[in-house]
Amino acid sequence: MSEKHLSHDQFFEKLNELFGARKGSDHGAIYLTQKRLTYNSDSTPVAAGGDFEDRHPSMPMPVLVRATNGKSKRAKTSKIKLSTVVQPHDLESFYIRYAEVCKAGMAALKPRDRSKNKAKAKAKKKKTAA
Repeated sequence: MSEKHLSHDQFFEKLNELFGARKGSDHGAIYLTQKRLTYNSDSTPVAAGGDFEDRHPSMPMPVLVRATNGKSKRAKTSKIKLSTVVQPHDLESFYIRYAEVCKAGMAALKPRDRSKNKAKAKAKKKKTAA
């Protein structure tokens, strides 16, 4: 990944902008992902007990948090990618702020219309029952 990771403040600022840009449109998606950032190692050694060594690391591992607007490959120029690395000692304060930003952003999102799916399922159920 050639892009640099953002600082926490920059990440939250850009994430607010991402939610704000989504607020005015009728459709779209925002994907939030997080995973453990492993240290560079060429192979994954197996411990004597048959368990992978990285399941029990000798020191806490940082977390990589990503956000994207979910644009496809066709609209790659308008795709927004954000990422930041959270160190283990910063996790609690980061997640508190992350939750606040996500709740504020998601409150403004339009809920998905599921009435069409319910109507189709109901019609299918009646058809199979008859």
